[in-house]
Amino acid sequence: MGNADTKLHFRKAVVQLTTKTQPIDASDDSFWEQFWGEHVTSVQDVFALIPAAEIRSLREEAPSNLATLCYKAVEKLVRAADTGCSTQQEQQIVLNSMRILTRVIPYIFEDPDWRGFFWSSLPAGGEEEGEGESIPLAHSLIHALCDLLFCPDFTVTTNKKSGPDKHEDLQSIDSCEFIWEAGVGFAHSPSHVPAHDTNRTEILKLILTCFSQSIYQPSSDATDAPNRWIAVFTSADNRHALPLFTSLLNIVCGYNPIGFGVPYNHLLFSDSREPLVEVALQILITTLDHDITAALSELEESAVPDNLFINYLSRIHREEDFSFVLRGFTRLLNNPLQQTYLPHSTKKVNFHQELLVFFWKFCDYNKKFLFYVLKSSDVLDILVPILYHLNDARADQSRVGLMHIGVFILLLLSGERNFGVRLNKPYTASVPMDIPVFTGTHADLMIIVFHKIITTGHQRLQPLFDCLLTILVNVSPYIKTMSMVASNKLLHLLEAFSTPWFLFSAPHHHHLVFFLLETFNNIIQYQFDGNSNLVYTIIRKRQVFHSLANLPTDYGTINKSLNRRGKRGLLRQPSTESTRNPNTMEGAVPAQPAQPGTKTATLAAMPGLEKMTEKESAHPTTQQLNELTTAASVNGDLVGPISSTSLASPQMVGEDDFTAAGDMAPPIPQGTGIQPPTESHTLPAVEDIKISEKESEAEGNPGCGWLAEPASGCDTLLLTDLNEHPHSHSASVPSRPESPTLSLKSAQSDSSGPSTLSITHSESAASALCGSLQHWMPNSAWVLSWKTKLPLQTIMRLLQVLVPQVEKICIDKGLTDESEILRFLQHGTLVGLLPVPHPILIRKYQANAGTATWFRTYMWGIIYLRNVDPPIWYDTDVKLFEIQRV
Repeated sequence: MGNADTKLHFRKAVVQLTTKTQPIDASDDSFWEQFWGEHVTSVQDVFALIPAAEIRSLREEAPSNLATLCYKAVEKLVRAADTGCSTQQEQQIVLNSMRILTRVIPYIFEDPDWRGFFWSSLPAGGEEEGEGESIPLAHSLIHALCDLLFCPDFTVTTNKKSGPDKHEDLQSIDSCEFIWEAGVGFAHSPSHVPAHDTNRTEILKLILTCFSQSIYQPSSDATDAPNRWIAVFTSADNRHALPLFTSLLNIVCGYNPIGFGVPYNHLLFSDSREPLVEVALQILITTLDHDITAALSELEESAVPDNLFINYLSRIHREEDFSFVLRGFTRLLNNPLQQTYLPHSTKKVNFHQELLVFFWKFCDYNKKFLFYVLKSSDVLDILVPILYHLNDARADQSRVGLMHIGVFILLLLSGERNFGVRLNKPYTASVPMDIPVFTGTHADLMIIVFHKIITTGHQRLQPLFDCLLTILVNVSPYIKTMSMVASNKLLHLLEAFSTPWFLFSAPHHHHLVFFLLETFNNIIQYQFDGNSNLVYTIIRKRQVFHSLANLPTDYGTINKSLNRRGKRGLLRQPSTESTRNPNTMEGAVPAQPAQPGTKTATLAAMPGLEKMTEKESAHPTTQQLNELTTAASVNGDLVGPISSTSLASPQMVGEDDFTAAGDMAPPIPQGTGIQPPTESHTLPAVEDIKISEKESEAEGNPGCGWLAEPASGCDTLLLTDLNEHPHSHSASVPSRPESPTLSLKSAQSDSSGPSTLSITHSESAASALCGSLQHWMPNSAWVLSWKTKLPLQTIMRLLQVLVPQVEKICIDKGLTDESEILRFLQHGTLVGLLPVPHPILIRKYQANAGTATWFRTYMWGIIYLRNVDPPIWYDTDVKLFEIQRV
């Protein structure tokens, strides 16, 4: 009853404040004290008792009263920061002042006329305000909150050395002695006090609310004018910048959700640390997003201070610090994937999206950390959870942002040679995933998941296809062996992408074929030995390559292919989750679409691949060429470089060199024209060969989701209309046609512009897309312009040499079993028969304004949707993105 009465007093004070149109005197302490007294004891009470409509009414009809409320709340915090808050009453005043500011500030940011309010000076008149008159209110608020984050008995454990009665002065305290957790730069682990965690969380939520001014401005404004709140927080003016950065980093990376591993402990005891870790992570990613040097290249550097958080992050260099951070990342990313015998017995955290953004920022700003991650197989502990989330989210339109960040990270990693080498480590299925059962490496896992995304993902993932295939191209020169399942998946993609109706249906579709052919060429030229499964699959599917080489270019056939696709589409059944193959991993749950009504934030347009990557030769020198690949032991660690001869002339090395038996066709002179074989080949057809269960699984799903040819109508062609960009020529590959680059501009605007691309279904966008597709028509000149550049020479030479040999042994020995053919291929050699190995071309990620805007929009969308208790920004007029329902 008493609690209800105190809430009633607080509510009466709110009503009094919002209904009075006359200014209330700032010196009327009896009135203002009602707001931060002991009337309310939780942030939920404050949000419930101060409705949004009344805050807006106060802002419009009695602005001076709203201003006074904010001034008085900040004044309470500044005073507490000066004198400390060791008593329960003082702490309650501080907490309630923060709660009111957290509630009110979003509505101040909402109105452009109020945005300068916190950058005005505190009103003169207070006894201690003599010299502080010129200090903006925002500075006073941020500095007071930072002081309170290292306040003994409130947010940190007090140091009793100065005696029990003497309280330490907050202004003279050395906050580096009070870092919250052991880890980077701090060895001492303080005692854990749950109340301190709760108080830190409330302070950080208010700081995050201050940072959120960015979401009330369009993305173009955010780029032009950096966030002043973050600038103050991360500047040298904040004397706590270093201990704060270290505390936030150590709290996140040192967190272990499972604790001592007692089953169901999270149901028995509340965890005060998890909310703190979540908001600390959100503070870190928002401060690291604020890169002054990139945003203000045209403005005066002296106008805005350096971001010390980025500075400190980039300077971490000790191996033990990198180890601590990486262990934190892998522990938290793998936590939701852990399986136990007792259902729901371990705590699962849900901030993997913020973790992935933080990992991206860490790798982006600290290249030494990126190289450390790639130095050992620990990078696979980052890869597996990313692939898990990509596979799990592929059908859920509300999680398209998660799909993007996962692919971006893999694109960043794939630009480094060590990542490709690490993928050769055998994969042991520890996580049930909705994919076929296979025995192979992490490279196989990645290929299978990418195939699943492309063939059964929703249509809004199509802009990612070129990124997915670019990742495969980047790692392909280092894949030492590929399973039969993965080989079939790759060939299935080529088969789907190379059908005439698909190639002719949009001006950029042929780019996907170029990427896949480059992947095959890299493996054949540099990793021929060990990839007999892929070679065998290429031979079996050789008609796909011959069809590509003989692709019709006359206008009549092009038109016929486009018109015939409707009839052919009726013969193929799209794959659905309800008809999953029984060979899927045990315990796997099919990817589910978003529940109707799920809230999601729109995303900024993603820049084209040519803006996100730059081409770089992987071996510009002979010395680097000789050290291109390394032998891998069973655990995937480096053993030593292979011989230079095998790189100079890629070959099959085996125990038996079957050239001795005279079966090898005579060497074909360089420059000899390569023609498709005649139709009288006698290699057993697919149905005549005994295929293993794994392979038959891969072949047993001819329909490939949206890749199945559409039945009719433009609205069934689920391929985004993406603008084509000119090809970028690589000077390092003179004898080879340039690899295409694919622009992924938004249909609404230029990719570098401020427009947002909705991640929920839009009928108008779909109709506009169909309209633009209908206006474009393929012609003979266009087909010829890229058909003549298809890099088919290596594969055609391989087929010309191997197909007759394989056919011969099939006839001579009457083979109907794939194992004999595979054994034959494993012990072969193609010395001097393949074209000269082409230079390996790696497409490395490069930072650009487009991805910076995308990351900012995605990051704040996550933060908005994750902060529901209390709902800080709910129902406010956000400009950076839109909140929509699926």
